[in-house]
Amino acid sequence: MAERLSFEDQISRNKLKSFVLMVIIFIFFLILGYVISMIVDPSLFFIIMIFSIIISLIYIWVGYYNSDKIALASVKAKPASHTHHRMLYHAVENMSLASGLPMPKVYVMESQEINAFASGRDPEHAVICVTTGALAKLNKEELEGVIAHEMAHIANFDIRFMTLTAVLVGMIAIAAEVFLRSLWFSSGDRNRGNAVLIILGILFAILAPILAQLVSLAISRRREYVADATGVKFTRYPKGLANALKRIKAEHVPYADTKKYPKAVAPLFISDPFKKKVQNLFSTHPDINERIRRLESM
Repeated sequence: MAERLSFEDQISRNKLKSFVLMVIIFIFFLILGYVISMIVDPSLFFIIMIFSIIISLIYIWVGYYNSDKIALASVKAKPASHTHHRMLYHAVENMSLASGLPMPKVYVMESQEINAFASGRDPEHAVICVTTGALAKLNKEELEGVIAHEMAHIANFDIRFMTLTAVLVGMIAIAAEVFLRSLWFSSGDRNRGNAVLIILGILFAILAPILAQLVSLAISRRREYVADATGVKFTRYPKGLANALKRIKAEHVPYADTKKYPKAVAPLFISDPFKKKVQNLFSTHPDINERIRRLESM
C-alpha cells in the first residue's frame, strides 16, 4: 500500500522550497552587483543598482495594485450572475467559509476550456474568475476543488509572493541591461587590462536574467503544489481537485480557443491554458500527472 501524503507536510515543504528559490534569485542579484563593481567605476555601480531597483519597483507597484483589473480585462471577464451561476457562487461561498477568508468577487470568462484563476493583492481585494467550460463540465465536488485551489492562492498571498519574485527578476534584468550598455561608453584604455573579467561579466550579465527567470518559473510551479495541498486542507476531499485535473488533462480544446489567454496571465491559471505536451524548465505549471498523483496519495 502506497504511503499517504500529509497535506500539511506538503504545504510546509513546498513553502520552504519556494523560499530557498527566492534566496537563489537574490544571490544572483548580489553576484551580478559584485561583478559590475569589479569591472566599472564604483560610483557607476551604485547608479546602476539604484536605477534598476527604482525602475523595477515602480513597474511592479503599478501592476501589483492593479493586478486584478489587468487580469480580468485581459480575458474579457464579466461579473458572475447570482441567478445563472448559482453553483459557482455556492462553491465560492463554501470555500470562503472553509478558509476563513472574505468572499472574493466572482467573474466568468468565455472559454470552452476548464480553467480558473485568482488575483488581487490581498484577501480583501481578491477576485476569482472561472471559465464557462469549467461551469459546464465540472460537477459540484470538482468545482469546489478548483475554487479551493484558487482560494489557497489568495490565502497564501501568492500574488504578493510572485510580485516580490518579479521585482527581484526585474532588478537583475535592468541591472544587466544597463551594465551591458554602459560598456559601450566606458574607456577602452581602462578596460583593456581587464579583458577576461569583462568577458566573464558580459556572459554573466546575459545569463543571470535567464537563470533568474528559470528560478522564478520553478517558484511558480512550487506555488501550484502548495495551492493544491492547501485546497485539500479546505475541502478535506482530495478527489474533487484530482478529478477536475483529470478532466483538464483529458479535454481537447480547439486551438483558436487558447488565443483568448494572454501569455502574461497564463501562470495565474490552475493549469497551463496552452496545454504544452512536454514539461520543461520554462513551464509555468508542474506536470499535471504528478499533481494528480500527489492528490490521490493524500
